[in-house]
Amino acid sequence: MSAIMESMGHQSWLFLGALAAFPTAAGAYGLVSINKGGRWLRTLASLLILVGFAFATAQITTRWIEAGRPPFKSLYESLLLFVWCTAVLHLAVERFYRISWFGFMSAGFMFIVMCYAVIKTDAEIVNLPAALQSVWFVPHVVVYFFGYAAIFFAFVAAVLHLWQPTTKLQLRKAGGGTAEVTYAGFMHLAILFGFVLLTAGLVIGAIWAKSAWGDYWVWDPKENWALVSWLLFVVYLHLRYTKGFEERNAAILAIVGFAAIVFTYLGMHLLPTAEQSAHVYQ
Repeated sequence: MSAIMESMGHQSWLFLGALAAFPTAAGAYGLVSINKGGRWLRTLASLLILVGFAFATAQITTRWIEAGRPPFKSLYESLLLFVWCTAVLHLAVERFYRISWFGFMSAGFMFIVMCYAVIKTDAEIVNLPAALQSVWFVPHVVVYFFGYAAIFFAFVAAVLHLWQPTTKLQLRKAGGGTAEVTYAGFMHLAILFGFVLLTAGLVIGAIWAKSAWGDYWVWDPKENWALVSWLLFVVYLHLRYTKGFEERNAAILAIVGFAAIVFTYLGMHLLPTAEQSAHVYQ
């Protein structure tokens, strides 16, 4: 506990502002989800997410200036980026959908990620190694984390579908009017979006590996698990269009896919081959 409090003392007021905004937003969304508070509380919850996003943006920008490099190298920095990407997609989703449970779960998730960032704080800013000083560094990382965030939203939709499989959502069309969509329908859209980003991340990573190490694929443990995660969604997309495939099974596969992504991101140090990887966060 003392180590956590000491780590909290190293955080900037920008980080602490975001850390406070997200759980408050989750609480507001939770009340709206049980029909408490009405429209004003929903608006307040959305504004709190926007405030948290603004604080996270300022924190990333400040660290970028201090480090003189993109702040995406360490686990702590990547966790901040994950929160930022999730907040961007949350705001985009809320533009077209009014789903209180989405807000509750995404705001709570961002708070949990930031709490983990407190535990994994890197007080010292280090320089990028030569292999990371590449034009491909920023697009590879950012595209992947937007993909992770999209798959998180698919995970949330999958959980909600298993809980309320017949619920209909109101989708506000860009040109006006509304349409109905189920949680499973939203999940599928999120997976399609996330799959495109994961594919782009793999391709960009392969191009980067060729320029840095001379090979498109070096069978690094994290590369392998990134491929496993990608293949799980290939299987999902294949089965999704197979006659007789049930939406419940699609939701379960989406949950498994998200679990694989979490392991790819945070679990590589548990592998016996972790020391051989150039991608594992230390």
